[in-house]
Amino acid sequence: MRKQKGFSLIELLIVVAIILIIAAIAVPNLLRSRMAANEASAVGTVRTINTAQVMYAATYPATGYTALSALGGASPCTASPTTACIIDSTVSGGGAKSGFTFASAAGAGTPSITFTVNGDPQTFGTTGMRHFFSDQTFVIRYDTTTAGPATAASTALQ
Repeated sequence: MRKQKGFSLIELLIVVAIILIIAAIAVPNLLRSRMAANEASAVGTVRTINTAQVMYAATYPATGYTALSALGGASPCTASPTTACIIDSTVSGGGAKSGFTFASAAGAGTPSITFTVNGDPQTFGTTGMRHFFSDQTFVIRYDTTTAGPATAASTALQ
């Protein structure tokens, strides 16, 4: 009788079971690290919008701070008070970036001396676990509730 070469069905099933156990351990960590990367990108974008607001107010002092849409512009961009060409058109157009959507509004008055910035996850719990907020104080704050955007009363980032 010849001896068969290869693996038995039980040996193959054990290997598959081990691979599935390793995958079950690794996938949640991968999702958490992706969410952390999205949140880090959102904080960076909020900082960029803060800087853009300062640049805009310095360039157009009669207007002061402005809405998010005026900070960007379509490519090729020509700088003006309505399209300052300071930030990416995806962000200034209200589009999503790294699983977050961004909004910025100027306060009342001319020139405007206040503004707010919000960065909210597109899908809370999947793309991010925190809502981000900043204003003319340039302190970035976050809120972990699903109720909605963060506010000036939210926890400051350390």
